[in-house]
Amino acid sequence: MSERKVLNKYYPPDYDPSKIPKLKRAKDRQYVIRVMAPFHMRCKTCGNYIYKGTKFNARMETVQTEDYLGLRIYRFYIKCTKCVAEITFKTDPENMDYAIEHGATRNFEAEKLLEQEEKRLQEKKDADEANPMKMLEIRTRDSKREMEMMESLEELRELNERVAGLDYDGLLRKRQESEEERIARLKQEEDEELQSFISKTAFTRLLRDDDSDEEDKKTPDTKKRPIEASSILTDSGEASTSKMQKLDLENLSCNHNIHPEVSGLSLLSDVIELTTSSM
Repeated sequence: MSERKVLNKYYPPDYDPSKIPKLKRAKDRQYVIRVMAPFHMRCKTCGNYIYKGTKFNARMETVQTEDYLGLRIYRFYIKCTKCVAEITFKTDPENMDYAIEHGATRNFEAEKLLEQEEKRLQEKKDADEANPMKMLEIRTRDSKREMEMMESLEELRELNERVAGLDYDGLLRKRQESEEERIARLKQEEDEELQSFISKTAFTRLLRDDDSDEEDKKTPDTKKRPIEASSILTDSGEASTSKMQKLDLENLSCNHNIHPEVSGLSLLSDVIELTTSSM
C-alpha cells in the first residue's frame, strides 16, 4: 500500500534538475489578492465614498519603472462599489503610506497631518540637539524663564502674606469714619456758602438804601413845594377848604409809604388835583 501522506518522493538515479524546463512568466504579471482600502476615498465618477477597511478583490502588479532605494513598488486595481469604475493606488515606501493614482480622491485625514507635524518637530529637535550653539541658546532661554517664574511666585507669596495680615474690620471702620468726615465737610461747606450768600444779599440791600437816601437829598425843592399847599389855600382866605386839604394831604402821605421818589410824585399829583377842584 502507498502512503496516505506522501512525505518521501522517489528520485530516479538519472534525475537531473537542470534538465527540467522553467516556466517563463511575464514581468508585469498581475495577481488577484484580497485587500482592504488603506484610507478613505471618494470616487471621481459617481461621488461615492469608500471607507477605510472596505474589502476588495484587487489585482496587484509590480511597477517596473519605479522603485525606492531598491524596494519594489506595487500597484493595486480595485473597482468602485457603486459604479464599478476602476480605481488605482500604489505603495509609498518613502512615507510608509499609500498614494492614490487614478479614479478617486483621498479624503482629508487629521491623524496623518498630526503625524507629519510630530515628525517635523522631532526632526527639528534632533537638529537643535546636534547644534551646540542652539542648545546654549535654549538653555539660556529656559533659565531666564525659570527666573521669571521664581520672581512671580515670590510676588504671589508676598501678596498672600499681606492679604493674610489684613484687618478687615479696621478697614471697614476707617471707611465708615472717612465717609462720616466727608458728609460733615460737605455740610460745613453748604453752611459757609449759605452764610456768604446771606451776607452778600444784606450788603446789597444796605447799598440800595444808601443810594435811595442820596437820591432823596439830591432831588430839587420844586418837587417838595406842592406838599406845602396850605400856604396857597390860606392866602385865598378859605380856612375851611384849607383844613380839608390838610387832612387829605395827611391821609395821602400815610397811605403812600413806598419809595420816596414815587411817594413824592403821587403826592404832587394829588395836591394839584385838590387845588384845581377847590378853585
